[in-house]
Amino acid sequence: MRNKPDVNELTMDTGVQQLLVKAREEGIDTAFDRAIKMSQCGFGSTGVCCRLCLEGPCRIAPNGKGPQLGVCGANVDTIVSRNFLNAVIQGVSSHAEHAREIAHALIEIVEDKAPYVIQDQAKLNSIARGLGTPCDGKDVNELVKEVAHKALEDFQKQSGTLNWLKLHAHEKSYKNWQQLGLLPVNAHLEIAKGIARMVMGGDADPANLLLGTITMGLVDGYAGLHMSTDLQDILFGSPRTVKTQYRLGVIKKEKVNISVNGHIPLLAEKVVEWANKLNEEAKKVGAEGINVIGVCCSGNELLMRKGISVATNYASQELPIVTGALEAMVVDIQCIMPGLQQVASCYHTELITTLPYAKISGATHVEFTTETADEAAKEIVLRAIDNFEKRDPNKIDIPEEVTEAYAGFSVEQIIEALSSVNAGDPLKPLVDAIAGGEIVGAVALVGCTNPRKKQDKYNVELAMELIKNNVLVVATGCSAHSLAKFGLMSPEGVKYCGDGLRGVLTAIGQANGLPALPPALHMGSCVDNSRIADLLTALANYLNVSVKDLPVAGSCPETHHPKALAIGTFFLANGVDVHVGVNPQVTGSEFVVNVLTSSKQDFPVTTDGLFGGKLIYEEDSVKAAETILDRIKKKRRGLGLR
Repeated sequence: MRNKPDVNELTMDTGVQQLLVKAREEGIDTAFDRAIKMSQCGFGSTGVCCRLCLEGPCRIAPNGKGPQLGVCGANVDTIVSRNFLNAVIQGVSSHAEHAREIAHALIEIVEDKAPYVIQDQAKLNSIARGLGTPCDGKDVNELVKEVAHKALEDFQKQSGTLNWLKLHAHEKSYKNWQQLGLLPVNAHLEIAKGIARMVMGGDADPANLLLGTITMGLVDGYAGLHMSTDLQDILFGSPRTVKTQYRLGVIKKEKVNISVNGHIPLLAEKVVEWANKLNEEAKKVGAEGINVIGVCCSGNELLMRKGISVATNYASQELPIVTGALEAMVVDIQCIMPGLQQVASCYHTELITTLPYAKISGATHVEFTTETADEAAKEIVLRAIDNFEKRDPNKIDIPEEVTEAYAGFSVEQIIEALSSVNAGDPLKPLVDAIAGGEIVGAVALVGCTNPRKKQDKYNVELAMELIKNNVLVVATGCSAHSLAKFGLMSPEGVKYCGDGLRGVLTAIGQANGLPALPPALHMGSCVDNSRIADLLTALANYLNVSVKDLPVAGSCPETHHPKALAIGTFFLANGVDVHVGVNPQVTGSEFVVNVLTSSKQDFPVTTDGLFGGKLIYEEDSVKAAETILDRIKKKRRGLGLR
């Protein structure tokens, strides 16, 4: 085994560094240690290994010095294209299932089978009207049921296209996809078709496979991201600006600490509710109360709507356990490390899984359904309270640092903030700032953290480069956690901005009772990338241009999950440049690389040529920022802006 690097080489977060030292002293491996031990396969990392049938596995030898065709005759371009499609399907499946579960929950709620209350009737009415569902004369339950059934149609219909695509897609993008024959019919159909086309004997045309991947990106964007966000806003309320705290210091020694980790907020919301109800029970065992903290996107969901503090993000999700003061970590699905149980077994912490199709060996399982939501959440909180007295005082070590941050910047909240500057035409101040050059453009920083990259460094470094060049940053997912931990979601962060961006953020912030808006606006969880798409559509409509013409880009500097590739594919389909800072595992095929990354006019097919956006692969954040800025400036020139 290679020598373990110093912990400050693994993460920027000093609290995480402190706990990594503690874990090593106690003989506990974390994801960072496992990443050091695990060498990466050279074939797999370039996408040239195929194990889609029992004739293989087959792999294409590099540099033409060995077999160049699989047993079935598939060449490297086909193999890499199939593998890329496979990765995107995994991401799409995660988001589509998320949306479907929320739709079913809504039906159960209005049938009085689940103990939730609809929180946002204004959003309900807006979505219903957009779907062509009349609102007049209908009570809330009737309207919710009709909207939920419209959602489920997007998993069942056999002709036409997705209701949510027609609801949210920009008209010019829609026409382009229609002309190219890329419109998806229903989410489950497209996922099944995607799997069928990539197996041996299926689709062997790499260009066609990549176009099919674009269709999967549309499924992700509309039957995954947009549907999840819309339905969750209807159920839990559209987020509004909240002030909260970040970093591991949010864990409180004197309280029962419960961490929620995952992505679907149905359970997390109930855990918070029952933590409040059972607060007095915690005092009976000597605690001062119950403290619920967030990790990953469950943390984002609770943060945006309830101001719940966030301890950390994906790569260091094991470290709250290492504090020795976490009574329970409650998980559902997506981005949950199986290694959590190995770490939890070294402490009094109880790892609790909740979904029947997402269990972890050795963990406690408390089955969660919407019908039994109260019973499950109550049991989970009581288990955590019982664990408080099982702590080992000698193992408790909680980092002290906390950072204040603002979140809750839904599209509705951004429009409201802009209305304080121009009530009659809210988008005008933003458009004027872009036209005048005070804001050069905007970049969405999305995705994850990855134990193979220094945690938070690349997210923060890229954001700093962009804001000093007057580029507005919006953020979601674990990238948002990175920026919040290091002050970029606080009004104080404007000191890092260029003069133009600082002036605009200060003016809008002061019009809303803040010293300034943060230079990075927290827009939510991974599915809330739909909010970014909605904001782009609103700007494109305002300017009467295509989304592809806007001076914007997306970036995933530290991504690790196929969901990020699915989200990126959705934005590529809309003509938005997408930067990734981690190998997307397609470099084994020059053809695939050119399709995704090239602006060559003589290449037969590229995403830039078909849609107006391309993939940018660059691990160095400073260089990536330069490339993104160049592309933004090119799009500014296309709009006639300096």
